[in-house]
Amino acid sequence: MELAVDGRKVYAYTGGKPLDPSLPAVVFVHGAQNDHSVWILQSRYLAHHGHAVLAVDLPGHGRSEGPPLASVEAIADWVIALLDTAGIAKAALVGHSMGSLVALDAAGRFPGRVTHVALLGTAFPMKVSDELLAATRDDEPRAQAMVNLWSHYGLAPYPSNPGPGFWLMGETLRLMQRQKPGVMHVDFAACNAYAAGLERAAALRCPALFLLGKRDAMTPARAGQALAKAIPGARVVTLPECGHHLLGEKPDEVLDELVAFLRP
Repeated sequence: MELAVDGRKVYAYTGGKPLDPSLPAVVFVHGAQNDHSVWILQSRYLAHHGHAVLAVDLPGHGRSEGPPLASVEAIADWVIALLDTAGIAKAALVGHSMGSLVALDAAGRFPGRVTHVALLGTAFPMKVSDELLAATRDDEPRAQAMVNLWSHYGLAPYPSNPGPGFWLMGETLRLMQRQKPGVMHVDFAACNAYAAGLERAAALRCPALFLLGKRDAMTPARAGQALAKAIPGARVVTLPECGHHLLGEKPDEVLDELVAFLRP
């Protein structure tokens, strides 16, 4: 599905169903150097089970036009503008990594527009090492290799790859490689600079779910658990034998938790 936000074309995957704004809506927000495709399983299932779904390509990512937005707050504003364009009054926000900060910021600043918030592979602060941040600016292939290695618990998801010809780390690397030059640095700099996490957490007025990888080397589970303590009633699920790339390593478990969390 193509929409226009701030005069620029936006692509959003609707899960194989026409968007019906009268249904309970879910907006999926991807992480740095990714696009909508990381949510294919979860978005398609929910679209076929009673939800209006938008799995977006953020500006400058995937099929969406424009430069990448330089701050978490700017992306959160953009998500609310996307809801307006799509005719959606309220939505659940589901975000991974950088997308989790976006979901948190939008839910904290626009409580009347967000029904639920699910934060995957999250932490606050989401600081980026000086070496990695410099590599995203000066040597993208090296930065992509670093992130791909650190994002996975093992070379293959347990109990190994799910089917012949399926190579999780290779596919994840290719996803990063197909994003536009310069996007990676903008994304990682936005995560590194974001400072309002605890303020937004204190302002939350909706149910919150944290899905964390026990072996996450990018956003350690203990950091996500610390953020969850700032949100009364937040549910925390830590997935064993899982790194930062929960959507690739534990896709079924992520789907099960989201279905239960979003159930009326």
